[in-house]
Amino acid sequence: MTILATSFLFNIIPFAGPSNLLIASNAAVLASVEPYIVGIMVATGSATAKFIHYLVMFFLGKHISKERRKRLDENSEEIKRWAMPALFIVAATPLPDEPVVIPLGLLKYNPGKLFLAYFAGKLLIGVVGAYLGIYAHQMFGSLISNEVYIILSIVATVIITIVFLKVDIKELAERILKRKIDVMPS
Repeated sequence: MTILATSFLFNIIPFAGPSNLLIASNAAVLASVEPYIVGIMVATGSATAKFIHYLVMFFLGKHISKERRKRLDENSEEIKRWAMPALFIVAATPLPDEPVVIPLGLLKYNPGKLFLAYFAGKLLIGVVGAYLGIYAHQMFGSLISNEVYIILSIVATVIITIVFLKVDIKELAERILKRKIDVMPS
């Protein structure tokens, strides 16, 4: 239950909190729970928190200006078409998810689909994180105490967050794709 509450509390704060991968890895080591249970708890806590964000935007959506509503509605079909894969991807990676969840709340996207896609992504990252945490602890547990392990996880979270905030992912992807095209023989 502590894992669920921890995941919920970290995820209820918009645009903040450590990666769920690191939450799961620490939880798996500290709680001595099966990795799939850790994944389910992390996914449930984080998906519930983001669902609250969605609901807030769902109900605040009626208070946005007509101009913004018009702009949202112009692209709503395209946005809704790609919503489930986008939700899964942002949930399963360290990418920020608010830029996807918030507009979907304003567009009154299907709440069941939102929760399902987001939960599935967090379940994946939660289970992977739990197994990685156990593996890392088995490899380095005799060298590093649990306290140091937690501190290293926090430092890694801060570094990952800074990198994702400072790096323009779209620009980086375009550079990589351009480089691959330029290198390929004609």
